[in-house]
Amino acid sequence: MDELYAVFLSWAVTITGYSAPDQKPTIVPVPHSYLEQVACKGRHCKVVGWFPPGEKIYIDERLDVKGDLFASSIVVHEMVHYLQHRSGKFGGVPYSCRDSLAMEREAYQAQREYLLRYGVYYPVGISMNHVGCELTTQEAEGKPAQSPESH
Repeated sequence: MDELYAVFLSWAVTITGYSAPDQKPTIVPVPHSYLEQVACKGRHCKVVGWFPPGEKIYIDERLDVKGDLFASSIVVHEMVHYLQHRSGKFGGVPYSCRDSLAMEREAYQAQREYLLRYGVYYPVGISMNHVGCELTTQEAEGKPAQSPESH
């Protein structure tokens, strides 16, 4: 599987233009319930892949990344998040709402491009068109918002 994951990382690099990292992430298949617990804070959700900043990508163990193009596109999507994090393009953790949305849109665009290059149109990420951040006055002026802990 490591060779296959290396191919998906290569796709993410090719589509996005990010530099290939020196180190590949570790892919960890987990039960869907684990993803709901950690990525969705215990709520039921449709999450099938999750990259908490670091060196591991968690994917739903039900995904057939070898035999299902859509499932493999999810791994490419998560690989984009890994590349974004490694690049430092979006600053550091925790990411601002604006950066988080930009990162998600970029990952969905790469996922769509990956599918298109295989001749499949699938409108992943269209819900991102209706997502936004409620900006504070400081954020709207381009200044980082202060966290409650810093007051």
